[in-house]
Amino acid sequence: MSERPALPAEQRPAVVTGASSGIGAATAVALAALGHPVLLGARRVERCESTAQQIRDAGGVAHVAALDLLDPAAVDGFAVAANEALGQVEILVSCAGDVLPRSTVDTTPEDFAAQLQVNLLGAQRLVTRLSPDMIRRRRGDLVFVTSDVVRLPRPLMSSYVSSKWGLEGMARALQMELEGTGVRASIVRPGPTLTGMGMEWEPEVLTPVLDEWKRWGLVRHAGYLSAEAVADAVVVAATRPPGTHLTLIEVEPEAPVSHPAEDDAP
Repeated sequence: MSERPALPAEQRPAVVTGASSGIGAATAVALAALGHPVLLGARRVERCESTAQQIRDAGGVAHVAALDLLDPAAVDGFAVAANEALGQVEILVSCAGDVLPRSTVDTTPEDFAAQLQVNLLGAQRLVTRLSPDMIRRRRGDLVFVTSDVVRLPRPLMSSYVSSKWGLEGMARALQMELEGTGVRASIVRPGPTLTGMGMEWEPEVLTPVLDEWKRWGLVRHAGYLSAEAVADAVVVAATRPPGTHLTLIEVEPEAPVSHPAEDDAP
């Protein structure tokens, strides 16, 4: 049985969603630095263009297209733009995400549905548009950035928790469905990360959320991941040679190093 052909890095075009900031932007930069042509997608096109120019200035190849995951027609249009800009898409990284800091009871059904649309349904729609060609070519990588809320659900963000649980469930099913096709579906599950998401919350919103997390023992230390650290894990998952499939990578921030008092030192 012949192995599927492995393209060199510079011939593996990559699509990154949620690329206007945070993990998505860092992932686009990291992939481009390895020679992958990238397409950055998000609603904030001007911020994507700024990152794309950074990539071009460093000698990489970068394109930008608008992507609104709340609009199915816009998702379909983005998939068309990806094929037009990149040709054969080899890598799809789903980084787009949104979080709503509200309890289940206080979240309207419409707002809950919007979270599912952005974090889960939009990703599934892109998979249906971009992965069939990968399957026909017998090679490709789908990488889904989820969250450690799948392992440790957090209060006051149930719509986000539900959407990330759903995203991992979809990815797990995909892993079985794609087995033997040469297309890999991988999950990167980061812990607390310093990104734009949630950092703009006003203190009157942030404080009750953190208090609840502490009450349930979900804040162990003050360490946070950088977006670049998570992007490194995404790149590792997407660029393994044929024959290796990293199904799940968990990335957590290391606790700040403690320094015992001098009189306690041995």
